[in-house]
Amino acid sequence: MNLQIIILAAGQGKRMYSNIPKVLHPLAGKPMLVRVVETAQQLNPDAIHVIYGHGGEQLKNSLPDLPVHWVYQAEQLGTGHAVMQALPFIPPKTQVLVLSADVPLIQASTLSALIECSNPANSYQSVLTLLVAHLEDPCGLGRIIRDNQGEVSIIVEEKDANEQEKNIKEIYTGICCAISDDLEKWLPKLSNDNAQGEYYLTEIIALAVANKTSIRTLSAKDDAEIQGVNNRLQLQELERIWQTRKANELLQQGVTIADANRFDLRGDLVCGKDVSIDVNCVFRGKVILGDGCIIGPNCVLADVVLGAGCEIQANSVLEGCVIANDCMIGPFARLRSGTQLAANCKIGNFVETKKAIFDEGSKASHLSYLGDVVLGKEVNVGAGTITCNYDGVNKHKTIIEDGVFIGSDTQLVAPVTVGAHATIGAGSTIRKNVPPGELTLTESKQKTVYGWKRPVKKD
Repeated sequence: MNLQIIILAAGQGKRMYSNIPKVLHPLAGKPMLVRVVETAQQLNPDAIHVIYGHGGEQLKNSLPDLPVHWVYQAEQLGTGHAVMQALPFIPPKTQVLVLSADVPLIQASTLSALIECSNPANSYQSVLTLLVAHLEDPCGLGRIIRDNQGEVSIIVEEKDANEQEKNIKEIYTGICCAISDDLEKWLPKLSNDNAQGEYYLTEIIALAVANKTSIRTLSAKDDAEIQGVNNRLQLQELERIWQTRKANELLQQGVTIADANRFDLRGDLVCGKDVSIDVNCVFRGKVILGDGCIIGPNCVLADVVLGAGCEIQANSVLEGCVIANDCMIGPFARLRSGTQLAANCKIGNFVETKKAIFDEGSKASHLSYLGDVVLGKEVNVGAGTITCNYDGVNKHKTIIEDGVFIGSDTQLVAPVTVGAHATIGAGSTIRKNVPPGELTLTESKQKTVYGWKRPVKKD
């Protein structure tokens, strides 16, 4: 039987106290909705329908490349009403899996088991399958009510439950699987005669019982994966669960992590052998760390590839960089997009690079800005060196050939080329090409003003 998925994402999220739709709030660097869609894609459905409402076009425009069919719910009249909006786009005899965009840790393996449990014995059998859980503290969640034979008879929402029903520990997670033909029959019969004045999707249980539908349940094995997000505290709790699990996975793979509670992955991280990660490091996008890499405390790496044996010292930020083997970065270095280092290079403290290409063994150890620059092999860049690459309109390139020594406090006004093995004297402003193998400097005479007095502060 074909499978289509409906993701409910129309809620306002009042308790987030935000101008941003709730499902756009990130968990581990990605909006919650994106995380649920990525999980849904692992099930290979024929279509994914996202029901949106609150935030309107803001939600769609924020995720223009999301591979889903957007379905607008003009009025947020409840979960049953939301599912009804997608039914015109779903053909008969199709399995329909209903998910919530604010349950971001749901696992594909759990959903796959739910779908398997939902398969009818034949094309005529009506089946409804619910994902349930047993919680010590079920506050706020719909309770599963079973009859004397242990069969599900109804789901009662928290606000409509009496004291006896509130003591029930078995809850409905909000995730279910049904056949499109049955939903077409049941949803128009929903009533909004309840405390919320909404059309609850859970009311289809009573209709299914009356229809003698086979109602099955599957218990989630992991409480965290069925937890929803209604406020920022709950989002933070799920964030920490996700981060700790990722840290534990890396630890199991042989990565040293100084403190799993102070580890932050917001993308994909691939580590070689004997990698060490200190506290408070953030990894965004796609990051690859080669064998033996050491990441010091308080570093940020975004879309970075590090070769084997590299060390990133404390408080360094690397974005969009490719670093070869045995390089030393930091502390307090910033490597921006387009930076490429060959083996055995060094970028020291308070050095910023952008679109900088270093060949083997070159180094800039302190207090420099190097942008739109190509360095040859074994170049030494002195402290305070600046490539003046911007003329107010356009960027220009600086080329520094092999073996160049640049003295401290040098300005290289691009476009300019420094020939191989040249030496530039300290404090120079270089506006013209420098010949190879020569000493080039710009002189300004030292002058002493005898008898000069410092100004005195007036009362």
